[in-house]
Amino acid sequence: MATRLQIAKRDILAELDKQPLRALSSRQIADILREQRGFWRLAQNTTTADFIRFLSLHGLQEVRLESHAYAPVVRYIWRAASPYEVALSIKPGSYLSHGTAIFLHNLTNELPRTIYVNQEQSPKPAPRGGLTQEGIDRAFRNQQRVSNLAYTYSDFQIVVIAGKNTGGLEVGELDGPTGEKLAVTKLERTLIDSTVRPAYAGGVFHVLEAFAAAKSVLSVNVLLATLKRLEYAYPYHQAIGFYLQRAGYEESRWRRLKDLGLKFDFYLAHGLRDPEYDAEWRLFFPKGL
Repeated sequence: MATRLQIAKRDILAELDKQPLRALSSRQIADILREQRGFWRLAQNTTTADFIRFLSLHGLQEVRLESHAYAPVVRYIWRAASPYEVALSIKPGSYLSHGTAIFLHNLTNELPRTIYVNQEQSPKPAPRGGLTQEGIDRAFRNQQRVSNLAYTYSDFQIVVIAGKNTGGLEVGELDGPTGEKLAVTKLERTLIDSTVRPAYAGGVFHVLEAFAAAKSVLSVNVLLATLKRLEYAYPYHQAIGFYLQRAGYEESRWRRLKDLGLKFDFYLAHGLRDPEYDAEWRLFFPKGL
């Protein structure tokens, strides 16, 4: 005798096919079951585990994201999901950023094997006290800390970043390599983020290449407006202006960054050893850039 799950099979599979997410947690699958149980006429004693076992016969795959420092994460893929969709499933409300966004905006020809997922932190009070040269020097003396919340999936590493709270500022939707819809920082926000945290974008040489590749599409108006709304304490406009000039942008574009002021010496990255100095931008940068 056919079970109620088997009787409702066509409707169940149709419901899964129209779900916007293809990489699901067990809780999300439980939510689907709870919302549709009545329509599918399923017994009240049909559990989430029963439902997952049934779906596994019809296209659902269980995958484990392993971590050296944290417990593994289990996700369920309906029919097929890209590594980017799997990465976004780790933290609801997260979005792709930094080096991953550079790739998705076609600013590099390389296929990065690290996927960066930005999960915004809760709002924090602004730091007290004004900016000083001594404070900047001290903050940038050592290497920048990087997230150790990392998982392995297939031949990708997924790094979850605890990002600045921005309310999703300049985050949009892009088509991924297989046509999937992905939450990603927009181009100007991507370049700002990569300037602030170059280690998540392959380093300053790759960031410069991304600025160069964006030359025909970058809006300085959007860049400046986004930078202002991000309210960084440090003068990242000096680093951005330096990148624009080095990448061959017209003076009318990079001068708008210089017009914001050059009150302090600044750094293109943390932990620079024996750097060069650009007096025009009051900026220390790695030799050979």
